[in-house]
Amino acid sequence: MGKIDLDSTTSKHKGVKGFFEIILRKFKTLMHSLLMIPIYIFAASSIGFSLIPGITLFRWVESFLTNESLLLQNFYYGMSLAIGYFLYGVSMLFIIPVYNFVVRGYLKEWRGPYYSVESIKWFLHNGLTYLVRFTFLEFVTPSPLNILFYQLMGMKIGRGVVINSSWISDPSLIEIGEKSTIGGSVTLVAHYGQGGMLIISPVKIGKGCTIGLKATIMGGVTIGDGAKILPHSVLLPKTNVPAGETWGGVPAAPIKITKSIKTTA
Repeated sequence: MGKIDLDSTTSKHKGVKGFFEIILRKFKTLMHSLLMIPIYIFAASSIGFSLIPGITLFRWVESFLTNESLLLQNFYYGMSLAIGYFLYGVSMLFIIPVYNFVVRGYLKEWRGPYYSVESIKWFLHNGLTYLVRFTFLEFVTPSPLNILFYQLMGMKIGRGVVINSSWISDPSLIEIGEKSTIGGSVTLVAHYGQGGMLIISPVKIGKGCTIGLKATIMGGVTIGDGAKILPHSVLLPKTNVPAGETWGGVPAAPIKITKSIKTTA
């Protein structure tokens, strides 16, 4: 039996990948357009599968309304469409993670050009997440269903966590410790751009943390146990918030909170 030359195989793989990335960067507009076609078809199929329960309900209701008045028909059509939308949304919560698994969309820490093979995986992972975010996720936020969706997309979430935001990207590189609260409209992203490069870097939020309303947490941020981030604050990339501290501002910085002692005569 012949011996397989692993070094030769690896070099050949890197050579093909490197050549593809050169073409990708040299002909940005053309390659982007060509890549979007299969990606959109792929995304459309996930929407199509998610619509099956709703369409099935609509057609079943339609079969009973032949002899009913126009007003009653319209009412039941409207009801079946409305219920069908929610059936679509719940279906998406489970179908999209399956699609993410099929394309191996789980991210790893990486730094490189926007036009590269690794960035395609990043684009797919977030694109699938956004399909749910912008069509349904707000209706189940916060609830066990949005927690379940993020977990299925690869996010590590401890017990007792509340996530009152759908503005989350790169879920497979985000970790939230138990009993932490993510406030309304908080932005969590495990990436950032710097010097024309895309940096994908994990975000870790410890146990018992509170992230205030509309705060922004960027890639590479670590927040220690019991820390508090005040509303509208921005934690820049690679920020490390020690356990138990309170941070706020743009960019966020440590804040000392003094408790006034009220005395009575």
